[in-house]
Amino acid sequence: MSVVSMTGFGRAEGVEGALRWIWEARCVNGRGLDVRTRLPAGFEALEAPVREAAQKRMRRGSLQVSLNIRKDERAAAGAINLALVDHLIAAGAPYVAAGKAAPPRWDGLLLARGVMGAESEDESPEARAALERALIAGLDSALAALAKTREQEGEKTKAMLAAALTRIEALTAQARDLAAAQPEAMLERIKSRLAGLAPDIQLDQQRLAQEAALVAARADVREELDRLTAHAEEARALINGAESAGRRLDFLSQEFNREANTLCSKSSDLALTRLGLDLKTAIDQMREQAANVE
Repeated sequence: MSVVSMTGFGRAEGVEGALRWIWEARCVNGRGLDVRTRLPAGFEALEAPVREAAQKRMRRGSLQVSLNIRKDERAAAGAINLALVDHLIAAGAPYVAAGKAAPPRWDGLLLARGVMGAESEDESPEARAALERALIAGLDSALAALAKTREQEGEKTKAMLAAALTRIEALTAQARDLAAAQPEAMLERIKSRLAGLAPDIQLDQQRLAQEAALVAARADVREELDRLTAHAEEARALINGAESAGRRLDFLSQEFNREANTLCSKSSDLALTRLGLDLKTAIDQMREQAANVE
């Protein structure tokens, strides 16, 4: 697919042992591929796999990848620190015996800090390796989800690019018709102006035709229109092709704008100038969409 958006979001989550992990990947426009990570303490080694996986899936975009790890509530619910319970009962026994405190209740002990979900933080190398494997698999799922949203957004962008190109092609064709009539219109304009300035002077028709031809040559926009047509054909081939189109579309947008500016500066006809301005509007719409293409 040639039109892939640089904007997207992907998420993946899972549980490994007593830990729940969540990967989130967000991407916006960027000139190149910029990968930034937010990883929990102790998991900094995952930065290299994140960058490697991102480079395999995308070429452009500003990518933010974050990992959140916390205790799984369901796993923690069954974890009771019995050693701490015994310690609390023993510590309170003298106060109970002296009548200074009521005997401890089980529900009260469970509310004590550190009793619930307070399993040892130590983990075996095998458990750590299993967690890292699960995290790598989860990262791949999050980036796959991100890629899918980028492709879906790319389909919408492709449709808007095609509509802008159709508009550019239609305006170029109209401008070509107007430009073809410019030499005769310029001759009539020169005659009208001279007749208004010196109505009693007999004009040399051959000289008038020469002057009109010179003015028309300076205002000739056929080359600009030919280049606009060629750029439109190339842009349409890009969005329908199989290769990444973003950088080339960026360049073509600049070329489109350059030709439209030249057309407006050369134009001596109000209708042609208006068409040139409409062309610039359509080109700006195309440029805005092309800026989001990978």
